[in-house]
Amino acid sequence: MNGYFQLVITPKGTGIKVFPPTDGGESLDVNLVRDYLEDRKIQYDVVLVNEAVTKADGNVVLFSEVQILPEREGCKFDVSKDKMKVTAIFYPPTEGAELLTEKEVLDSLAYRKIVYGIQKEAIHAFFEHREYCKEIDVALGKPVKHGQNARIELHFNANLRPKPTLKEDGSVDYFHLNLINNVEAGQKLATLHREVLGEPGITVYNENIKPAAVKSAFIKYGKNTVLSEDKLILTAEKSGHVTVKEGKITVSDVLAVQNVDVSTGNIEYEGSVEVKGVVASNFSIKAGGNIVVKGIVEGAVLDAGADVIMECGVKAGGNITAGGNIVTKFIENATVNARGSITSECILHSNVSSGTEINVTGRRGFIAGGRVTASDKISAKILGSEMGANTVIEVGADPKVKLRLKEIQKNIAAANKNIESIKPTVEGFTKMLKAGAKFTPEQVASVKKLIEMNKTLNEQIERDSEEYSELMEKLSEQKEAYVIVEGTAYPGTTVNIGELSMIVKKPVQYSRFVVKEGDVRLAPI
Repeated sequence: MNGYFQLVITPKGTGIKVFPPTDGGESLDVNLVRDYLEDRKIQYDVVLVNEAVTKADGNVVLFSEVQILPEREGCKFDVSKDKMKVTAIFYPPTEGAELLTEKEVLDSLAYRKIVYGIQKEAIHAFFEHREYCKEIDVALGKPVKHGQNARIELHFNANLRPKPTLKEDGSVDYFHLNLINNVEAGQKLATLHREVLGEPGITVYNENIKPAAVKSAFIKYGKNTVLSEDKLILTAEKSGHVTVKEGKITVSDVLAVQNVDVSTGNIEYEGSVEVKGVVASNFSIKAGGNIVVKGIVEGAVLDAGADVIMECGVKAGGNITAGGNIVTKFIENATVNARGSITSECILHSNVSSGTEINVTGRRGFIAGGRVTASDKISAKILGSEMGANTVIEVGADPKVKLRLKEIQKNIAAANKNIESIKPTVEGFTKMLKAGAKFTPEQVASVKKLIEMNKTLNEQIERDSEEYSELMEKLSEQKEAYVIVEGTAYPGTTVNIGELSMIVKKPVQYSRFVVKEGDVRLAPI
């Protein structure tokens, strides 16, 4: 039982008895006493009240010479901010004063319009065995039960990353990368788990609380796949390689050619492409899946929806783009962009960008000249060169995401401007129509066209705003970016992390570039 107090009225004035807790109960909080006295406008000596609470020996301590009228048994209610719980604290009467009844407590709750979740058993238990200065739950709301968004479960790994093996001689094995998702005909590819609606909650005032809205989803499927009648299961129609591009699941075969040159012309293929020889200058390959090239890529364009593997390398103005990862032996005087990671033995005088990380490994492992950018991290043996090649190393937010955010802001601003220009005409037409004005069919058609345009613009703003929120959320979730140099970073190399920058002044060895205390600093690997 908690410690509690009782007012005492004597011929000499008003006092207080404080009783200690029993059976592991809590000691009396002096603030409960002070709140009680102040609520009833009873004057008291603070020091004497504090002293009585501290002693808690059950003896009378007079705190005022004024005799008050007897105080009957009291009850104070407290409603939580979310209106989901009401607690009550009961106070004992002065000696000989009246007791509360169970009906009075229930009537008092009803008067306060607290009608849902009344804990009658708890209230009754108090009147069966009174415990003062202790919080009792007398009303509880029904918590809202939130639902679940629909989700699509993939039965294959959609985020394969290349992990080349480092050989004993320091070279990299690019032949065993495990980047192909082989599936058999009839194999399950994806399952749709439908959305689950939430259940509303109820406050103690009997007010409904709506659960959060849930999002629906559907399986987007492409070539060589079959969706079940209930649209919940996607399976492979044929054996092949499964990929996901822009949310669409496709099974594709692999197109194999000897060389890409005048004998084939440019190649555009929905599946994956394997080139056993070279890709000649000025030719291009566009594939929905992977592109694997065994020979050299010189001055050519490769554009893959998934991964690009170049077992030799790319040079002389080559332009490589991958929706997944890129693995190559070297990159020289080329432009290379990957949504996923990039792995190479060396990067020389090139513009290279990754949506995740760049690892320059192997016997040489250097980045010299050009600009190399990644969202999460860049790791290399050598950065820059003794000759002072202008080398920029940059990590942080995905540059493509930043660019897209600017585009969306511009689109929303333009759409709002168009809406404002349409508004006066539509409003004027509506007013004149209500006033009984007559219009020609051409005028009506013109205004209908403007109303339709206004609807289209608002829908565009809604779509753009949703994408903007998703991209901002993606930016906020990005990990702390850093740069690792396992050998030497030469003077003249610029390291940018987010909006911060450092120019290497003297050789730096075996270090990690990180953001610390608002600046780019060096840390041990």
